[in-house]
Amino acid sequence: LRRPGGVEPTELALALAGPVAEVLDRLRDTLAVHAPFDPATSDRVFTIALSEYAEAVLAPPLLERLGREAPGCLLAIRHADRTNWQALLERGEAELALGVLPEPPAIYTRIRLLPEGFMTLMRQGHPLATDVLTEDRLIAFPHLLHSPNGSRDGALDVALATRGKKRRLGAVVAHLSAVPDILARTDMVMTLSGRLARLLAEAHGLVVRESPVEIRHTRLSMIFHRRLESDAGHAWLRRLMLAVAREVPAVEAGGAPKGEDD
Repeated sequence: LRRPGGVEPTELALALAGPVAEVLDRLRDTLAVHAPFDPATSDRVFTIALSEYAEAVLAPPLLERLGREAPGCLLAIRHADRTNWQALLERGEAELALGVLPEPPAIYTRIRLLPEGFMTLMRQGHPLATDVLTEDRLIAFPHLLHSPNGSRDGALDVALATRGKKRRLGAVVAHLSAVPDILARTDMVMTLSGRLARLLAEAHGLVVRESPVEIRHTRLSMIFHRRLESDAGHAWLRRLMLAVAREVPAVEAGGAPKGEDD
């Protein structure tokens, strides 16, 4: 419709905009599946959804590899957790999701990776930094929990409940960036993924100890829609992600591999 200074869409055009965009997105996905992919010359944008833990551990080595093997490609990372990963994939806002995620519907493919142990993180000079670390000593101090979705239960709580024990939370934080300074300034301790605990300890001068609590085994999962299985570029990214995950040094506490606290 003509208007002063230009034109505007009709009601019919507005009604068609969504369905037409969806059809174009599906056509683009279909064409991408059959298109050849050369990482050395491609300028493709890969949008992936990672949990904060997965981003901290995997994004640096992944981007290092991407810079060498696909210098023209762009990696755009969105936040994913148990509450939003499926919506991101359904809306096409991410090509894959990676985190400690629940079993997906049948239209998705799930690949498990990164088994490891839990470690307990604390400040230098903390009373638990020396001597034998027992369950009772561990729960005598307040705990810091990283939970982007606001949950106040983690893998440690589940493990303690089976023994009829409970920890006391000192704080729940949404972002890992706050963790090192909080631990350095308080008597709080934190039980989390061994890989991440090692990274934080080395970067911020914290103490890391094996957790005295046996925690249920979990792993990071990489989940994506089955329609992308034969997409050459997506398949290349998946292979790169798996290779990077295998190269990240494992941390095993107490023998059996375990997963991350939420």
